[in-house]
Amino acid sequence: MTTSATLRIGTRGSDLARWQAMRVQALLAARGVSAEPVTIRTSGDEGSRVRPAPGTTGKGLFTKEIEDALLEGRVDLAVHSLKDLGAELPAGLTIAAYPEREDPRDALVSTKGGAVSDLPRGARVGTSSLRRRAALLAARSDLVVVALRGNVPTRVKQVGRGGLDAAVLALAGLKRLGLAERAVPLSLDWFPPAPGQGALALEARADDPAVLELLGPLDQPAVRCAVEAERTALAELEGGCQAAIGGFCEYGRDGLVLNVRVFSPDGTKHLSARGPVDPGDPAKSGRMVARDLLLQGARDLIRAADAFAAEHGMGREEA
Repeated sequence: MTTSATLRIGTRGSDLARWQAMRVQALLAARGVSAEPVTIRTSGDEGSRVRPAPGTTGKGLFTKEIEDALLEGRVDLAVHSLKDLGAELPAGLTIAAYPEREDPRDALVSTKGGAVSDLPRGARVGTSSLRRRAALLAARSDLVVVALRGNVPTRVKQVGRGGLDAAVLALAGLKRLGLAERAVPLSLDWFPPAPGQGALALEARADDPAVLELLGPLDQPAVRCAVEAERTALAELEGGCQAAIGGFCEYGRDGLVLNVRVFSPDGTKHLSARGPVDPGDPAKSGRMVARDLLLQGARDLIRAADAFAAEHGMGREEA
């Protein structure tokens, strides 16, 4: 494409995905770059009959069709929730920029607006994320965790219906859609978010220097450093398996620190590790924390989670 053309932004059609695409459109417009969203239906969208095959993670359900359009030149860039992306990108694609990151925490949306500790005994809490399920049961073994799918507004609407007392969602999505009024943020220590949660990824063709040059100024180095450490730890641990893994970076007195926790599917066991993040090589830092967990025996928990996910048809989590 030429730099004078309007950039075509590939996006899913959900409310949250459209918000994210329009946010990037606004960021580009502020720099004098014209762009417009192009909606692409994916296998993971609400109403799709496609579901993860048994024994698979479901990676690509929210991204494959958009990445195909990008590779075929039908769009010039794609906007993703970073945690939707697998650790390995298709050949020929690259992450051109990580713009600002919203609050990475999970949040509880309940009928009474309280915290997890305020839920009645035996409360029914909705989520289809194995990570969130395990963290909930680790905190409250009496809770009944039920499958809850759909886009963010759909899941919020389900709270209070059909006996559902609460649901756990990403706080970032709730804030971006103006749905955080009843949301209570969950502790990072006990409810570690998915690696990359709250961050956006701007994906482009690696051989398209004109687009890469336009997107480059939107990249925030601090966000890139944090998410690369988080995602490298996940890749080192997961090895293609679905697992209950949370990871996040936070600033301490000595700089950025990576925290990662691995749960058993029922929440009865969990392992944690943390380590400093080297801004010059965040991927190396992520690998070191992951290897600490593997030495502690994390592989057994990951295998158990993989088996549980396959048996119960749990795949890639949404926002």
